[in-house]
Amino acid sequence: MLVDSHCHLDRINLAPYDGDLAAAVSAAGERGVERMLCIGIDMNNAPDVVGIAERFDNIYASVGVHPLDISDSLCAEETLLALADHPKVVAIGETGLDYYYSQENKIAQQESFARHLRVSARCGKPVVVHTREAREDTLALIAEHGDSQVAGVLHCFTESWEMAEAAIDMGYYISFSGIITFKNAEALRDVVRRVPMERLLVETDSPYLAPVPYRGKKNEPKYVREVAECVAELKGLSLGQVAEETTRNFDALFNLAG
Repeated sequence: MLVDSHCHLDRINLAPYDGDLAAAVSAAGERGVERMLCIGIDMNNAPDVVGIAERFDNIYASVGVHPLDISDSLCAEETLLALADHPKVVAIGETGLDYYYSQENKIAQQESFARHLRVSARCGKPVVVHTREAREDTLALIAEHGDSQVAGVLHCFTESWEMAEAAIDMGYYISFSGIITFKNAEALRDVVRRVPMERLLVETDSPYLAPVPYRGKKNEPKYVREVAECVAELKGLSLGQVAEETTRNFDALFNLAG
């Protein structure tokens, strides 16, 4: 069984499925992808992602505000805590820092990220972290405001091994997307080789970043299989081993074991 640990099911292209999300979920299941985490990015889509999780037994949700959406969707800690109280909400985020696309609001991003980390610590649910071109500040804020016993995941990881190692030392998991299959991603594939399997997750980040051989097309959860196959090749493992271990990691991080 594979798990897509990060996807935006409210945004995927349902045209091939006549608009039916259940058909897309079924198509993923036919390729061994049996569970998914549907990610919240702002207060406007929180009802949508929670609603999707309510519809499907095998789908969970996160709630939070993406660093590139904070200007349009601010929320107080108590608001996040109330949203996180839902039984199908297993994580806080997606939150974090993105200095690649936006540097003019660094302080606001940092304040939002710290708020999410505090909420994560208060409710005992891990945080889903987006980080790009913000290595030092991301790690510093995690150290200052996070709870290592709750921790979280650096999703769609594209940074250095040194950052991955520092995050792992603070209890975090590292999640890889279809980017690891791209021709120009050899440095990132080396990071995959070095991340211990017990701290590794796979994701699609659907509808973005479809893996080879689907690059350039709309991504969807069923393609997490290609990500797992790439991890298996890099690690010298079978697909079954990668599926088993990443599923175990997903359950451990999001408190779903058993």
